Amino acid sequence: MKRIGITGGIGSGKSFVCRQMEARGVPVYDCDREARRLQEQDADLKAAVIALAGDEAYLPDGRLNRPRLAAWLFSDEDHLRALNAVVHPAVRRDFEAWCGRQNADEVVMESAILEEAGMRDCVDELWEVRAPLETRIRRVMERDGCTREQVLQRISRQKPCSHPDRIIDNP
Repeated sequence: MKRIGITGGIGSGKSFVCRQMEARGVPVYDCDREARRLQEQDADLKAAVIALAGDEAYLPDGRLNRPRLAAWLFSDEDHLRALNAVVHPAVRRDFEAWCGRQNADEVVMESAILEEAGMRDCVDELWEVRAPLETRIRRVMERDGCTREQVLQRISRQKPCSHPDRIIDNP
């Protein structure tokens, strides 16, 4: 089974490319979605998140308290590193298990931070989706209802892909 990693900056069109792959019958593992699921359903990971960020990281019904967690993450640069240190290994294990359940010639892992998360070795090929800056800004503003400055701030925190095997231009 060939494993393809699809990465790219916010607004580049990773999800669009992944939907095209799914339309061709290729299973896609969305790291962001699965990380959220794992933080709510994996008891060990949930305990680790609470140990780091406190009980307030979760709502009474067990769902992530996303605004509270975001406030904690952005209050100190070390918080993000600490959270990633427990979430990324859980996502890696889940991806490996997911791959074992697939009956396909190829699968896709979608992640904006595939390399930063230390998961480059999980995939055989790394494809980077790229789009012009103004296009990315417009897409994110329309999708998330945020300001240009907020989008630029998000973009400034993302690192470009170092050595993609394939570049997909998505104007």
